[in-house]
Amino acid sequence: MADTDSPRATVHNGTVAAHKSDGEEGWFDRVLTVFGLRPTEGLRENLAQALAEDNGEDTIFSAEERRLLQNILALRDVRILDVMIPRADIDAVPETITLGDLLKTFRKAGHSRLPVYRETLDDPVGFVHAKDVMIRVAEEAAAEDGLNFGAVDLSRPLADMKIIRQVLFVPPSMAAMDLMVRMQANRIQLALVVDEYGGTDGLVSLEDLIETVVGDIEDEYDWPDDPTMTAGDDGVWYADARVAVDDFETEAGVTFPDEELLEDVDTLGGIVFAILGRVPVRGEIVTSPELPGFEFEVLDADPRRIKRVKVVIHRDDEAKGGAAL
Repeated sequence: MADTDSPRATVHNGTVAAHKSDGEEGWFDRVLTVFGLRPTEGLRENLAQALAEDNGEDTIFSAEERRLLQNILALRDVRILDVMIPRADIDAVPETITLGDLLKTFRKAGHSRLPVYRETLDDPVGFVHAKDVMIRVAEEAAAEDGLNFGAVDLSRPLADMKIIRQVLFVPPSMAAMDLMVRMQANRIQLALVVDEYGGTDGLVSLEDLIETVVGDIEDEYDWPDDPTMTAGDDGVWYADARVAVDDFETEAGVTFPDEELLEDVDTLGGIVFAILGRVPVRGEIVTSPELPGFEFEVLDADPRRIKRVKVVIHRDDEAKGGAAL
């Protein structure tokens, strides 16, 4: 139900304009006031530049707010190709799969939705939701004295259960923002990415799109393995970006400077992100005067997160007042 105390909004040529009551200042007006900006053709560029500048303690936005605003501005340039799960990594099932095998697949994959295909993944028919499967199992197991799961036919094929849902088909060049709007309108959270010949290139979910703005959304099925780190040559470490800062310090025998930069950081990937204020690209080398003696190289990353890093410890910086090594 609409909030009668909220400002009204009108759409003009796709742009939402808020109608404020007398004396009421909108959030965007406050942003312009903070940065001394006025509506011009370069407003987006000016705002992006202002967010990229480090104003020290005088900034009105926290590092997290700054990151979210930067991601929102960058969203219009993100394409489905940038965020999709490649075909080789898709967990999918044939429509002939039995109920028993389907339950096993859901357990192994750790997903709540799985694409369904006929002969190959290039001939998709939709997707199946784990919730629909469990509802059907409960219906078949229903008995007067409770649930009799022995009555459930586990050999029954998925195609006969009438629970396959519609899936969206989108090109890899489609804008991520356009797909997000389309998913919301159609109440569908899964889309298959198809090429010009109709073949399946990948898969994208609404969660994947949201993560381009808010960062990685982890649940109990994400990151099943413990993060690892291994020593290379003297002073060089190869580590999962999820390795905790405390664990790295203990294993490597070093101590990061107690800087404000690390106050809200828990992992090595978090350090790199805190230095840059964005997700780096693969191969990028990152240093900071606040962390003398440490050099981070991004070994693996995607548009949403850092996956693996190389940490180089320059021990000669100890004599220069650098890290405690």
